[in-house]
Amino acid sequence: MEDDIKRVVVKVGTNVLTNKDNRILGPILRELVRQISELYERGIKVILVSSGSAIAGKEILGDTKIKDSSIRRQVYSAVGQPRMMRHYYSLFHDYGMRCAQVLATKRDFDIGKHRENMINCYEGLLSEGIIPIANEDDAVSLTMSMFSDNDELASLIAELLDADRLIILSDTNGLYTGDPDDDDSIKLSEVRTNQNVEKYVCASNKKEGEGRGGMASKLKIAKGTASKNIPTYIANGKRENVIVDIINNKKVGTKFINA
Repeated sequence: MEDDIKRVVVKVGTNVLTNKDNRILGPILRELVRQISELYERGIKVILVSSGSAIAGKEILGDTKIKDSSIRRQVYSAVGQPRMMRHYYSLFHDYGMRCAQVLATKRDFDIGKHRENMINCYEGLLSEGIIPIANEDDAVSLTMSMFSDNDELASLIAELLDADRLIILSDTNGLYTGDPDDDDSIKLSEVRTNQNVEKYVCASNKKEGEGRGGMASKLKIAKGTASKNIPTYIANGKRENVIVDIINNKKVGTKFINA
């Protein structure tokens, strides 16, 4: 472990937290919290950016009569958010830790009072040893001012709080030179911001509730964050001990660094 790592932002995507039937995976949540508790004991503060509220709401409500997709997402998220927090609250409590929910809109990162207020909130929580769990406030966010996805939110938080690392957990092992399922595709262990790796990204088809960010978005965010001298990783969130291994400098996922 590098001694300079004191603050880490971890983003976990919907596809990490759910199975193929779009049901929330309790063991994945527990392993995530276990790793955060281990880092906490080592003096590393973690800010968790968690997706999953929309799919958690959809799991409860099923199909609705709401025709408008934006309103439907608001309803799913509003129902699912407290469910996700109940999971997290219980799990962190099992490890003797406390967590708090921080819902944000893009406006909260605008220069001025909103941004200062956001910083004060996070710093206050971290100073008390509380794990902030961030998500976009989908229930009230306007479509034209939404984050592109939670990868963007995580990047903004990492910059806002001067994080030492950003870890983006997905359902793939990192960035490949082609389709990850192809035998001739190679995983890239390290990427510099000036490398043209966009040509390797394949388009992904997302179903409703699965989350908005694909690999193209993750690549853009990872490069952008790394360019601000915050080393960023894309790794498989379903891999055991993935966060701790990254902090311990093991070759896990794809690391993005400034050129």
